[in-house]
Amino acid sequence: MTTTTAAPTTGVPVIGAGVTRVDGPLKVTGAVPYADDLAPRDALVGVLVGATITSGRVELVDTTDALAAPGVVAVLSHHDAPRVVRPDEASSDERAPLPPFQDAVVRFRGDYVAMVVAQTREEALHAADLLHVTYDVDEPVVDINDPRADREDDDPAGADSVRGDLERGLAEAEVEVGADYVTGDNTNNPIGLFAASAEWDGDALHMWATTQWPFNVADCLAEAWGIPREDVRVECPYLGGGFGSGLRPWPYIHAAAMAAKVVDRPVRVVLSRPQMFTGVGHRPETVQRVRLGARRDGTLTAVEHTATIPVAVDDDNPENVVSGTRQGYAVEHLRADVDQVRLHISPPGSMRAPGEAQGNFALETALDELAVELGIDPVELRLRNEAVTNPDQDDLPWSSKALDECLRRGAELIGWDERDPSPRATREGDQLIGYGMAAVSFFYFQEPCTVRVVVRRDGSAAVHCAAMDIGTGTYTIVTQVAAERLGLEVGDVEVVLGDSSLPASPPAGGSGLATAISNAVALATSAVLADLQLSGAPGREALARAVGDRDKVTAEATADKPDPAELGMSPSGAFGAKFAKVRVDADLGLVRVERLVSVIDCGQVLNERTARSQVVGGTVGGIGHALLEHTVTDLHAGPQTGRITNAHLADYLMAVNADVPDLEVEFVGGPDRLNPVGVKGVGEVGLCGVAAAIGNAVFNATGRRIRRLPITPDLLL
Repeated sequence: MTTTTAAPTTGVPVIGAGVTRVDGPLKVTGAVPYADDLAPRDALVGVLVGATITSGRVELVDTTDALAAPGVVAVLSHHDAPRVVRPDEASSDERAPLPPFQDAVVRFRGDYVAMVVAQTREEALHAADLLHVTYDVDEPVVDINDPRADREDDDPAGADSVRGDLERGLAEAEVEVGADYVTGDNTNNPIGLFAASAEWDGDALHMWATTQWPFNVADCLAEAWGIPREDVRVECPYLGGGFGSGLRPWPYIHAAAMAAKVVDRPVRVVLSRPQMFTGVGHRPETVQRVRLGARRDGTLTAVEHTATIPVAVDDDNPENVVSGTRQGYAVEHLRADVDQVRLHISPPGSMRAPGEAQGNFALETALDELAVELGIDPVELRLRNEAVTNPDQDDLPWSSKALDECLRRGAELIGWDERDPSPRATREGDQLIGYGMAAVSFFYFQEPCTVRVVVRRDGSAAVHCAAMDIGTGTYTIVTQVAAERLGLEVGDVEVVLGDSSLPASPPAGGSGLATAISNAVALATSAVLADLQLSGAPGREALARAVGDRDKVTAEATADKPDPAELGMSPSGAFGAKFAKVRVDADLGLVRVERLVSVIDCGQVLNERTARSQVVGGTVGGIGHALLEHTVTDLHAGPQTGRITNAHLADYLMAVNADVPDLEVEFVGGPDRLNPVGVKGVGEVGLCGVAAAIGNAVFNATGRRIRRLPITPDLLL
């Protein structure tokens, strides 16, 4: 369990102020305890061994030489590992990733076939090289376009939607555009390698694991082992980055628990960088088709958006690629559909703005193509088709929406009026200059969250929740909300997070935690003030007097998932507009982003500094998504089929300082009507729309319409 207490400040803090991160001093001094730092000192080391084939079965794991190697304590494989139940994800009927060593089947290259447990990592790595694994090899299917692939159209993500009559809408159109769009695999690649340490005390399990959802991991481990939930404790106070890769209970976590049970000692497992490419999810590639019908004045009459996405042969993790399309624009006739293709790939997982990042690129590129065809300004086209109510939710009014302001302000900041709409019209020397934009609507996500607020005898307070801070600033915003509600200084509030034994929390993902936890804090502080018979923001002295000799007063409260029908409004996620100015080398096809403007409506900004940081970080990821990032899988027939060819940071390209200009971020709109704090998530909207804005700017600069990500120089030559 980790406690974070802010340094004292003067004056009662105001929600929205750019309060310095309360965990900042711990991080810059190296005092932050990551999951791997918390492993018991006497822990043995486990090294996982991945399959060197892509599909087939393990016939034999010969451990003779490995067990004879120095320091080796045990080797686990499907021959002798403990048998556990495959759990469901928390709050879902979907199956969690399959625990390792439960059968002989190899489902993808790198699938765990064994684990060596030794005194040191060096000894475990040496022994792993001495394992002799014999396979019965099958022909894998790794290409999304392979006709042998198992294709499913069962709407696993609840993505499919039909509104009106698509063919009628297309018949009413005076102009129609349609094209195919492709986005490549991406890998999350947080800087901190994922780790798990396990220790058993009889039938009680204590784990320190890299996760964005300790409560979910604890639930899944309890189900897997068939033990009471209260006998499982999972701690993860901090992460060295996640971007969605820590949202699922991955097999390496189960492996640590299995090994600790077998050797009756604590065991620590740390994934290598190549194992991070196959062991903790990735953004799956997509093949999409968008058709738009419109009248000459730009009014949309029909939208069709279909997508095909890959999933692993034995996993459930659907991505709703078309959700932004369903709610993005006011159109009477719409068809949205997502199909799955099962491949011999490692299980995909969430990566910042999952589904939305890929789908927004296709939709917003198609809208730019429509704007060109109609001769209408791209900003004006979006304003003319803005959905003032939610067309995907019975046209309920939005709880808040300032997309029009995002569009107008973004155009003003980038100098949109200076843009020549004619492709390839602006040039400086060998540099072609272009402007592009995209609108963004990110779905609303809020799951139930419970918070415990404790007011102590001295008037200071503590907030407890199982939620964890993946680096987004959760410790800080929780401190601010509690401090303002209680009338305390920031330094008077202690926040305890990242422990599954604390009150239940949703994941730190989906841009939903800030909304859920801040509203739970608001409810819990109201409850504790009611118990103390206080109102307003009483301050430390009044709180201390009210507590008196009771030592402390505690209250818990849960912020529930909202019901739109009951509220009479549609819960609003974040909205935004992205504007890009690019330079393209006319001879080499090299793209440089010169300016990138993001204007965001995220409701009440809890902390201007951390919110801006989230948008900046997402934008950097968006530049990588647009121009650089691509996890490349060998698709050629032969022994290397299915191997990721760039599963390391030398060849997996990401945006670095030289690729990133000064990023401009501005917030507009006001508090959301749906909840007492008025907040909406901002973690993922920063990435959405960046790829489309850059791609549209590349078209304006060069006249070349690129419908594939990443946009690499060869596509522009």
